[in-house]
Amino acid sequence: MREWIAELFENPDLTKMGHGQRVEDLNLGLGWLYYSLARIVRPTRAVVIGSYRGFAPLVLGKALADNSEGGQVFFIDPSFVDDFWKDSQAVNDYFTSFGVTNIRHFLMTTQQFVESEGYSALDQVGLVFVDGYHSEEQARFDYEAFEGLLAPGGMILFHDSVRVRQARLYGVHCTYEHRVKCFIDKLKGDPTLQIFDLPFAAGVTLVRKDNLGITRDESGKVFEEVLGEEGSVPVPSMPGEEDRQSEDAV
Repeated sequence: MREWIAELFENPDLTKMGHGQRVEDLNLGLGWLYYSLARIVRPTRAVVIGSYRGFAPLVLGKALADNSEGGQVFFIDPSFVDDFWKDSQAVNDYFTSFGVTNIRHFLMTTQQFVESEGYSALDQVGLVFVDGYHSEEQARFDYEAFEGLLAPGGMILFHDSVRVRQARLYGVHCTYEHRVKCFIDKLKGDPTLQIFDLPFAAGVTLVRKDNLGITRDESGKVFEEVLGEEGSVPVPSMPGEEDRQSEDAV
């Protein structure tokens, strides 16, 4: 892994963009979280929305390749910042140069992607990483496009999610406010969600459904348990569950 990170960090653009990377000690920063979650959740499908030079899709693609499930990353980016993602062969060659061959790029916005055959072909998605246009409205659209496709145990990660700030990525004449945090603050009022902020570097927020078979009212209070055949609360099958069950049987 250290050799792979060293190769990654030879590209200075992959040490930027608020993920807390540090070259001196080959530290992926928040990338360790992305990698670890992909190894734990073990999804066959992950979605990344937006990336300047591919740090998140590369780290997630590496993690899925290191799993045994043969997972694939669906990477959505219309290349509005510059032309970096516009040549499909150059994009494939770029990812392959880092030994990652399981990233499928879609040169489109999320709005376009949800109307495409690629979206129709998606079944369940284990991880979604949202790092596209950082308006509150776009964050909401990205979330609503994929929250219904989340697999049990899956989650959505929002980058640049812990503070409102000015952004000039699209040029000094296209300055706008990062307002992902405003959308996250509204999600925190939903008692059916579990939400956790990590305020490091540009920040990342984890969102997952509280889908362990417990029904809550609007205040979050449990008022009904959906019981299984033996009167216990049914728990969705999670990655690694078969390992735990086999250990319990010993």
